[in-house]
Amino acid sequence: MTAHTKTVAAFDVEALRAQFPILSRQVNGHPLVYLDNAASAQKPEAVIDAVANVWRTSYANVHRGLHTLANEATEAFEATRTKAAEFLGAASACTIVFTKGATEGINLIASSFGQELEAGDEIILSQMEHHSNIVPWHFLRERKGVVIKWIPVTEDGGLDMEAYQQLFTDRTKLVSVVHMSNVLGTANPAQELTRIAHEHGAAILFDGTQAAVHMPVDVAEIGCDFYVFTGHKLYGPNGAGVLYAAGDWLDRLAPYQGGGEMIAEVSEDSVVYADVPHKFEAGTPAIADVIGLGAAIDWVNGLDRMAALTHERALLDRAEAGLAEIEGIRLFGRTQDKGAIASFLIDGAHPHDLAQLMDKYGVAVRAGHHCAHPLMKRYGVVGTVRASFAPYNTIEEVDAFLAALHKAKSFLI
Repeated sequence: MTAHTKTVAAFDVEALRAQFPILSRQVNGHPLVYLDNAASAQKPEAVIDAVANVWRTSYANVHRGLHTLANEATEAFEATRTKAAEFLGAASACTIVFTKGATEGINLIASSFGQELEAGDEIILSQMEHHSNIVPWHFLRERKGVVIKWIPVTEDGGLDMEAYQQLFTDRTKLVSVVHMSNVLGTANPAQELTRIAHEHGAAILFDGTQAAVHMPVDVAEIGCDFYVFTGHKLYGPNGAGVLYAAGDWLDRLAPYQGGGEMIAEVSEDSVVYADVPHKFEAGTPAIADVIGLGAAIDWVNGLDRMAALTHERALLDRAEAGLAEIEGIRLFGRTQDKGAIASFLIDGAHPHDLAQLMDKYGVAVRAGHHCAHPLMKRYGVVGTVRASFAPYNTIEEVDAFLAALHKAKSFLI
């Protein structure tokens, strides 16, 4: 284990921050306060070094070579598969497919699972889904006549579980729902959602893009059929993500893309596909990025995750307490045990204006619809401002965020 991946004793936030070079920079003459972690997290030295070292010392294509560099790259690449399986509590590395990210993982299931669907078959989504977990299912609605049903979101930002149970019919084939909302921070009851889906004979997929970052995930305990997450939100590189598929799903589903690596034999008249999971990994993968994802998983595992979650909760509590004191504030997502995400509006101030003005003070937040149009429509808004926290954020940064927000508000109202 390198110095960069060692456990931070008793959750020392300053020691943690020292591992992130970008956090020492200034923006517009102010110390950077990076609160856009739900969009993409910053990268520790351990990840930066892992990716750079691939390019510097051991780059080669994976699986296909017999020389030393190819063997080294393949070993590191496949080690990430094992790490990802252990990170999710999966029974085997063979249940893990590498993707470009959660979006591709969902598209893979929509394409492969969707081949078996017929007009009138039903898929259940929720109103809090990211567009990545909506648009692929609309493809099936447009092209095959699949019916999409929607779990309502309650005023406090939870799922209406009673309504969920009423959505099922004998035509319901799949539930695809976010584990943690990227807008509300809501942590949905994965085990209960799975139990109900399976009672009705439906499979279930979870978008774990936020949940895998903010909470331990155990797919065996959840019992889900599919689970996806993306590397760049988990302090890893862009271009690398994970799809988990339980049991024999990967054997049963048809390949998503064709090309090299996903075949065992090709002739003029036939194709024999490779064994899983390689059957779903056509072409040259993002080798350095996948290896970097392995380093990110190592880094996260080196944290005291419960201490990190407690710290994140303290940041969120302070932020929401400060926000609640602002006249005209509207907060979205008030469920218990939510992730460290605060979304809000201020009467008379456009979210884009607030975000741009806060940037003048070095505070980076996200503003807009957050790729969640149905959720915005449910609340009757065009967008929100979102501050999303990571373990490397500090109480002082929360106070700087609130101070910048007050200054921005004073310019606009």
